[in-house]
Amino acid sequence: MSSNTEITPSQLQRFVGVPNAPMVIDVRTDEDFATDPRQLPATVRRDATRVSSWTSDFRHRDVVVICQRGLKLSQGVAAWLRTEGIRAETLEGGFEAWRSSGGLLVNTAALPPRDDTGRTIWVTRARPKVDRIACPWLIRRFVDPDARFLFVAPSEVAAVAERFGAVPFDIEDTFWGHRGERCTFDTMLEELQVSSGALTRLSAIVRAADTDCLDASPQAAGLLAASLGLSRMFKDDLEQLDAGLLLYDAFYRWCRDATEETHNWPSGPKSA
Repeated sequence: MSSNTEITPSQLQRFVGVPNAPMVIDVRTDEDFATDPRQLPATVRRDATRVSSWTSDFRHRDVVVICQRGLKLSQGVAAWLRTEGIRAETLEGGFEAWRSSGGLLVNTAALPPRDDTGRTIWVTRARPKVDRIACPWLIRRFVDPDARFLFVAPSEVAAVAERFGAVPFDIEDTFWGHRGERCTFDTMLEELQVSSGALTRLSAIVRAADTDCLDASPQAAGLLAASLGLSRMFKDDLEQLDAGLLLYDAFYRWCRDATEETHNWPSGPKSA
């Protein structure tokens, strides 16, 4: 009989990449983590033995706790979190079950260092359009839900990166940038080794919209039009980012769930 405090890999898979996904807390031991340092999407690592010191980080959040096999470590941590009023579940079968089921995993070796609070910090040019919204969406939804993004004058990106320990992206001659005909969104998917049918479809749309190859994807013109419209609606780049995240949430769900659906009017059969 399944537990009402467990979630199965297939159930958790439906939350991957969506804005209301629970926070995943990885409490695998260092030894277990070393055998496979990849992580589930949108995961943070925590020391199970110090749970009382970090409980407050997850107040008002739904969480799923994972360990190697879904046994004592994750169940103990989840039980502790529930005593603090946090809705916490464990992943049935743990990391091993997720991996065996073919669940999406993120290459942690490619991730930049995190700051003192455990967040990744990124910096890019101000006034984002396509790639500079698509990449933050990917990071927030699949890598680091608490990531911070700094939008600054183009001439100051390198200096801000050095002074504030941020990682530059979508800038010429940087690691996280365009490579040939592929855009920065493609680079992030490649380096993070995040691969799914939905993300592959979305990357084709982003690439076509970002590199002025609108004929390459039927949806690219719509994404570009919406992106340019958002850039004119918001003076504040972070407000534009918040609105843009919703736009990419919609495109992702279309790529994942709705590509076969059509719409026409009138919707019923024509009258004789």
